[in-house]
Amino acid sequence: MNKAPFNDQFLRACRGEETDHTPVWYMRQAGRYQAEYRKIRQKYSFHEMNLNPEVAAEVTRFAVEQLGVDSAILFADIMTPLPSIGVDVEIKSGIGPVIDNPIQSRSDVDRLGELDPLKDVPYVMETIKMLREQLSVPLIGFSGAPFTVASYMIEGGPSKNYHKTKAFMYTDPEGWHQLMNKLGDMTIAYLTAQVKAGAQAVQLFDSWVGALNEADYRTYIAPVMNRIFSSLKELGVPLLMFGVGASHLIQEWNKLPVDVIGIDWRITIKKAREVEGITKPLMGNLEPALLLAPWEVIEERTKEILDQGMQSPGFIFNLGHGVFPQVKVETLQRLTSFVHDYTRKNS
Repeated sequence: MNKAPFNDQFLRACRGEETDHTPVWYMRQAGRYQAEYRKIRQKYSFHEMNLNPEVAAEVTRFAVEQLGVDSAILFADIMTPLPSIGVDVEIKSGIGPVIDNPIQSRSDVDRLGELDPLKDVPYVMETIKMLREQLSVPLIGFSGAPFTVASYMIEGGPSKNYHKTKAFMYTDPEGWHQLMNKLGDMTIAYLTAQVKAGAQAVQLFDSWVGALNEADYRTYIAPVMNRIFSSLKELGVPLLMFGVGASHLIQEWNKLPVDVIGIDWRITIKKAREVEGITKPLMGNLEPALLLAPWEVIEERTKEILDQGMQSPGFIFNLGHGVFPQVKVETLQRLTSFVHDYTRKNS
């Protein structure tokens, strides 16, 4: 396979350096909105796709080639490492992760094992190695952050209120921190292995941590997040953080040794920059639902984001959350081209 010259715009933006254009990629850029992806899913379950490095690499790479984005993100799931530590998880279509043996007590936490990435999830590392040979853009590895992963483990699946998770956290703080540390160890081992296999940046998805207030975040979450990022910092690759509905936690994230703060659509880039002390590169944050709007609306909203983002070096365009199945491929292709053209002309 003849690769194009390596496009390092994303990595440069992560480091806060000047770029030739604003780099863009999309969370869930490989997914059900693509006819080609749906065709592959007819042959393989989601889990089987993850287990097959050739298939996982293909869907990862195809999204980049189809959309023209500046970065790839590994095709996997935040639940991928959990079976190896003793969690029975199944990804059910239309529901998400479902766990048959949820955490209910300290003894359940005690039973959790440790992750040995090369032994337990070798297929993930093989996918990364294959992609590094195939891609001409950076590859982002990722993991779920401890709170978000724990919420599935305790609730038994997706939740709207996280009552069981918070009850465990408030009722047994020692058991909670034990769980956070076990998941922290898993995260460090998993992402370290991804980087050693060839991932050029890593992102932690703390998708549901916005359910906590600042004080609880500082008490129950920040210690493990600081330990994770401090350990990963030694690997020398950009570290990205993202959560949904978590604008009130931006200052807390800024205290962590992360390189890039990803934000959702609930706060503007301008307001995020005005938060005291926020000078790190930002990533975001078009409302995903706008992808179903007329192009004129998408363009107007995108211009607003780009005009604000370009005020400082180190800005990465993304959605405020992931691509969903109803989005048209042509819309994302047009959006990518627009971001590149608009920022190249106005940089």
